[in-house]
Amino acid sequence: MAMRSHYCGLVTEALMGETVSLCGWVNRRRDHGGVIFIDLRDREGYVQVVCDPDRADMFAIAEDIRNEFCVQIKGLVRARPDGTVNDGIKSGKIEVLCHELIVLSASVPPPFMLDDDNLSETTRLTHRVMDLRRPAMQRNLMLRYRVAMEIRKFLDANGFIDIETPMLTKSTPEGARDYLVPSRVNDGQFFALPQSPQLFKQLLMVAGYDRYYQITKCFRDEDLRADRQPEFTQIDIETSFMDEEEIRDMFQGMVSNMFKHVLQIDLGQFPVMTYNDAMHMYGSDKPDLRVKLQFTELTDAMQTVDFKVFSTPATMPNGRVVALRVPGGGEMSRGEIDSYTEFVKIYGAKGLAWIKVNDVSAGRDGLQSPIVKNLHDEAIQAILSRTEAQNGDIIFFGADKAKIVNDAIGALRVKIGHSEFARKTGLFEARWAPLWVVDFPMFEFDEEGQRWSAVHHPFTAPKDGHEDYMSTAPEKCLSKAYDMVINGWEVGGGSVRIHQAHVQQKAFDALRITPEEAQLKFGFLLDALQYGAPPHGGLAFGLDRIVTLMTGAESIRDVIAFPKTQRAQCLLTQAPSAVDDKQLRELHIRLRNPQPV
Repeated sequence: MAMRSHYCGLVTEALMGETVSLCGWVNRRRDHGGVIFIDLRDREGYVQVVCDPDRADMFAIAEDIRNEFCVQIKGLVRARPDGTVNDGIKSGKIEVLCHELIVLSASVPPPFMLDDDNLSETTRLTHRVMDLRRPAMQRNLMLRYRVAMEIRKFLDANGFIDIETPMLTKSTPEGARDYLVPSRVNDGQFFALPQSPQLFKQLLMVAGYDRYYQITKCFRDEDLRADRQPEFTQIDIETSFMDEEEIRDMFQGMVSNMFKHVLQIDLGQFPVMTYNDAMHMYGSDKPDLRVKLQFTELTDAMQTVDFKVFSTPATMPNGRVVALRVPGGGEMSRGEIDSYTEFVKIYGAKGLAWIKVNDVSAGRDGLQSPIVKNLHDEAIQAILSRTEAQNGDIIFFGADKAKIVNDAIGALRVKIGHSEFARKTGLFEARWAPLWVVDFPMFEFDEEGQRWSAVHHPFTAPKDGHEDYMSTAPEKCLSKAYDMVINGWEVGGGSVRIHQAHVQQKAFDALRITPEEAQLKFGFLLDALQYGAPPHGGLAFGLDRIVTLMTGAESIRDVIAFPKTQRAQCLLTQAPSAVDDKQLRELHIRLRNPQPV
């Protein structure tokens, strides 16, 4: 018999009466007064093994084994006694009567129990190998594998070919800091690790490969959050001779197919929402549509009120005043309101004005708030009518520069919308909520640098008919860019690219990129675009984010085998680390403040 005939978790009543050979780890050993039970575990799950003292040699080994020993057992599959069933596992109707037990490798006491749900992330990442044995982590990584396989099968069926692009490349400006790699053989020069394969996949389109994809690592030296890592995995896709809508339709199909086959979930229709509508209603370009709360625009109605907190931003060119009505929120305590006030300050808000609606029919007299006395009757009427306020509601307000209002009240909307109160009152709908956000601005104005910058990248194509806006009115220019959003997470995004030299020059002019600068930074792409470049476009999906959503994990670190911390460190390998002087001398590098090796 082979060392292993079956996975532990796949031994079921279909194998009743057969002899099996299993390999795995001792998850738990129980001594029941002369009979020893072993819960044997592998990546597919558990099986209960019974060790009877009638087989003395085997039983002596069973007495000495402990948790996490790696063992091989051979035995007979039989029904559990008295008809008992463990419904929590596939093998719950059977057990294996052990005939032979071999210790393949002993284990020292593990640093934690694998069923401990109160482990700190530091402990888990320091002992990542043991953490990866935990069933939850094994389920996450197995699901990640299935997601990648479904994507590959879909793309293969639709004519896409997997082409690798370089990991050592030229440093180009793409929105985040590059990781630089010194070249030993080219003194004083550096490679960069790619932030994305963007320029190379455009080159592949010019080269005629038509439909490209790659599941690849990308690198960004940026501040980290729960959904970011210094190295992350991107599903990178580019295609020629397809327009914006055709690209969206195809990759909506890819994502829907993947959810259906991996989770048996039908995502249904993907609504299409413009960037302007998303910002107007939700203050976010990745709105979570499960939350049934929307902004109410009040900027025009607040221009003449005595309350300077409202009137000043209402009369600023880039100011905004909005309301967020929370049905039934009048039951919130002052402590809860104060906590929300502190929360919005994280996003730059100076405070959080509010009104509780006790009796909407009484107008001003039915409202409870310190700000009511500073608002004239027309403003109060506008607030109540536009928000469609009802008795028992609370209305929160955001008033500042539009960006601060959008960020702060948009985040407040999500925080309230995910609260227990929202789930209890139906303001949160437990479902999958996908959508496309389209018609992004081509440019945004950098107030610090007093210049226009690209919202996505300099090669994003403008909407048809908007080409001249790049030189006459950049603020009006919309792009052929699109993002896929699921449950408030941007899981993918891309655009149709500029493929004509005269349009690309207009984009560079708007961005104040000189011909010399463009040649220095992007010369290899610009040169290639001269040779009959096809219309092309594509997008990239964040594999880590998608799998995080699908598993319900708290962080993308829970779906990556060996992630970094929020300080971009690997606690398992202790990377990054100092290197010795010999290595630095070979690279012609001297440290200003050397650390001991």
